[in-house]
Amino acid sequence: MKEPTRVIVGMSGGLDSSVAAALLVEAGYEVIGITIKTYRYEDVGGAVSSETSCCSLDGINDARRVASRLGIPHYVYDFTEPFGREIIDYFTESYLAGDTPNPCVMCNRTIKWAEMLRRADALGASFVATGHYARLRRDNDSGRLVLSRGRDTSKDQSYALWAVSQESLERTLFPLSELTKPETRAIAERMNLPVAG
Repeated sequence: MKEPTRVIVGMSGGLDSSVAAALLVEAGYEVIGITIKTYRYEDVGGAVSSETSCCSLDGINDARRVASRLGIPHYVYDFTEPFGREIIDYFTESYLAGDTPNPCVMCNRTIKWAEMLRRADALGASFVATGHYARLRRDNDSGRLVLSRGRDTSKDQSYALWAVSQESLERTLFPLSELTKPETRAIAERMNLPVAG
């Protein structure tokens, strides 16, 4: 019997990444959930107890609950140092220079995909996946992957992924590419996933 393909899923603890992981489990992949901690709220004047956004302690705990429900391993990685160096410093320097920085684009390229792929290699995974509403298709003429909007254009996130390299995209799955947000919510309800959304 053939071994299932192993895939790393970036899990924020939110609806979209949770359903992405669940769909891959349902499709027969061997799924490993990972959550990245990008900064410490107390370092920027916030209270740890008020962390409720992406990559927060609440998000990490939510991702852990979903992983437990799905029966998959879940790891948390502390990326506060590279995030500060690569994203916060970039944002500050760009802003002070009068530019309009886009930290999400830089984070996706230099932190999320680069680090997820490093972790995928360390864990023997062939692919990484996220809950982005985006599509990948192969261009027949060039053979390159083309990133485009997902089916739910109101939730399009392809614009934040334009800087992710071809090499990274070759190993990327977007399980929500053909879904709408209401369909994603319905799947979470059907699978009884412990997420809000």
